Order: sequence, then structure tokens, then C-alpha cells
Amino acid sequence: MTKKNQADTVDSSIEILRFTTAGSVDDGKSTLIGRLLYDSKSIFQDQYEAIEEVSKRRGEEEVNFALLTDGLKAEREQGITIDVAYRYFSTPQRKFIIADTPGHIQYTRNMVTGASTANVALVLVDARQGVLEQTRRHAIIASLLQIPHLVICINKMDLVDYSEEVYKSIQNDFENFAGKLDVHDVSFIPISALRGDNVVDRSDKMPWFQGATLLYYLENVHIASDYNFIDCRFPVQYVIRPYSDEYHDYRGYAGRVAGGIYKKGDEVMLLPSGFTTRIKKIETYNGELEEAFPPMSVTMHIEDDFDISRGDMIVRVNNVPRQEQDIDLMICWFHEKPLQERGKYILRHTTKEARCIIREVRYRMDVNTLHRDVDSRLINMNDIARISIRSTLPLFVDAYNKNRITGSVILIDEGTNETVAAGMVI
Repeated sequence: MTKKNQADTVDSSIEILRFTTAGSVDDGKSTLIGRLLYDSKSIFQDQYEAIEEVSKRRGEEEVNFALLTDGLKAEREQGITIDVAYRYFSTPQRKFIIADTPGHIQYTRNMVTGASTANVALVLVDARQGVLEQTRRHAIIASLLQIPHLVICINKMDLVDYSEEVYKSIQNDFENFAGKLDVHDVSFIPISALRGDNVVDRSDKMPWFQGATLLYYLENVHIASDYNFIDCRFPVQYVIRPYSDEYHDYRGYAGRVAGGIYKKGDEVMLLPSGFTTRIKKIETYNGELEEAFPPMSVTMHIEDDFDISRGDMIVRVNNVPRQEQDIDLMICWFHEKPLQERGKYILRHTTKEARCIIREVRYRMDVNTLHRDVDSRLINMNDIARISIRSTLPLFVDAYNKNRITGSVILIDEGTNETVAAGMVI
């Protein structure tokens, strides 16, 4: 099936599943994604022939599917992933956005970037190596980022003769460790990304495993309840005013629903003004809707002429977020230059921008043991720490474990405009 024909069979209304891959170096993350793309017929024939030719030229016995995702020259030369590589594919059941993240410790920040919006985290474990330090590190980050579903892919089963004992041993090791984490849905799948066992098609080499293949799991895992449908949050991203004769009085407020369900006629409150009004109508490019919910991008119209601008938020009257300037955050530090206590940074939260100062570093977390190092005030690149900040403007925030959108921020260096940290509201 060609890519075009496949796309024709996929309904545009099908939900999107975002998933990230993580694990130690050489656990086969890129190979697994390449295998998924190939076996689900999501690449062109000439792409396959190109990587087949490169694999032969490099003297490799098998087609190296990792070449489909390792886009940087340095990645192809070293056979590793450095940057986050995003890939897209679809089946008749679902659309998928994949974030292939690096395994090296020094690229932990890239793993945080790829995992921040994921519904599912695939953590790969080399069947020969078992659960390693970096495996635990990535599982802890997945837990901190509140990724709802965790899949432990025990890879390279072909190199341990498809042994059920090896699989059970690794499963037990990880379950003992995961008891300390805030993870509620963990699944285990024994695979061989190189050979394709249990990736798209069920393997006849592991009859002892009665669970789903990886693709079947990804197509069927329930993600609708991952969003917060209780607390209505609509950060305004853009005010639409066409200024044309045809749409002379048109005034719409565009954005992405971050939580709750909005319906035509609902009474809502506008923040920060506190004024109340009702929803006049809800629109998308395809026409008017009766209701909107996460993660839909819509345009809302209200009945009264109130002043609303980018960064404001439309919420329910009796369900408002916290309005705070002093905020506690768990952060992952991204930059080579260490965090500066009492340093000033630009802060972005949903569609609002403000400036902030780092009031205090509470502790640095050891992501291998979950130990809190309260004596360390030096936060370097890839460190995870708890800090408190004070912003110049009040922010409308929820705890990150309540809403991943209104509970997250990024910090930006004022001088270079580089993103230096991602933060989760406690």
C-alpha cells in the first residue's frame, strides 16, 4: 500500500496517539521505530531501498531500520540518537506521533522534551542487560512527567533464544522498582525489533507470551480519559478580527482547550478580569460545534463585549485555577550554564508570558535513587530539582498532576532567548 492510498483510508477525525521511546544506549529504540514504520507500510519503497543500500555499503547483514529516524550526520556515523526525532504514521485505527529520544545521560533534557506531551512511553530494555541505571532514570522521568501509560519493551529477545525465564526475570526486577513510582498503567511486551517479533505481527518464537503485539497495544490503548474533562481551562491564544465588510462584527477567541468540556450557552468567567458571560458559539475551520473538549483547537465567541487578549483564560464560574505569583516547580535544567539562584528569566505558561526570579533552590533530585539532595544548590544541565519562583504577573495554574497543560511552564534566558528549563507546578 502506498502512503497516499493509506492516508486515504484514515479518517481525519481519528484520535492522535503521541508516544515516546526511551532506554539505554543501543537498546534498539530507533530500530524499533523503523520496524514499526516498515511493517505498518508507512514508508515509501524508495526510502526502504535507500536504507537497504546504505546498510549493504556499511557491511551490515540486516537492513538497518534505525537509519529511518537518525537524521543527523553525527547520529548515522556513531549509530546513536542525539536529538529528538519526530516521525508520523497512521493506521486505519489511529494516527501516531513518535518522539525518538536519546539514550545517553547527557541528553536527558531531550528525553524530557519528547516525553512532555506523550500519552505513552515505550521504555526499551536489552534482554541481555536487564534493568539498567538509565532504564530507571527514564522510568522516573516518565513518572515525573505523569505519562499515563508505560510499556516496557524487552528487546533483543532473539539474542537470548526467546527465553521466557529472561523475560520474567526482567519483568520482576522492573515491577519491584516501579513500586516506588507514581505509575498506574505498566505493560510488558517481549520483542525483537530487528526481526520484527511482536512488533506488528505476533511472533511464533514466543508461544508462551499471550499478550498483545506492540502495534495492537498502541492502536487500542484507551487515552480519552487521560485528559482532564472536569476543570474547564481555555487559554486564549489569538483574537480573530478580520476587519472586512463580510465579517464586520466578527470577534473570536482562538486557542486549544486545555481541560473540561465547553458547550454553547455555558456560563463562563474571564480571567484575569473576573467578568462573567456566556458562550455564544464555538467554531472550527469545518464549521460550528455544539461542544469542545481537549485537545481540540477551536474559536469561541462570547455574548458580551469584554476586553480579552492573548494570555487570558476562559474558565467555569465555580471552578477556577489557582492565581499565584509565588510558585513551586519541579524543573529539568536544559542549559550548559547552571541555574542562577536569584537569577531572572522569562517565563511562559500556556499562552501567557511574564518575567520571574528564582527565589530558592529547595533540593536537587538524584534520579537514580529518588534521593533529595538538600545540600546541593548547584543545578547543572540535565539535573532535576525543586525550586520556588516569583513571577511579575499572576499566573492561573493547576498542579501538574491535575492538568499537564496549565501545570507546566518553561523558563527562557533573557539574553539569548534560549529555553533553559521545563517546569511542572507542584
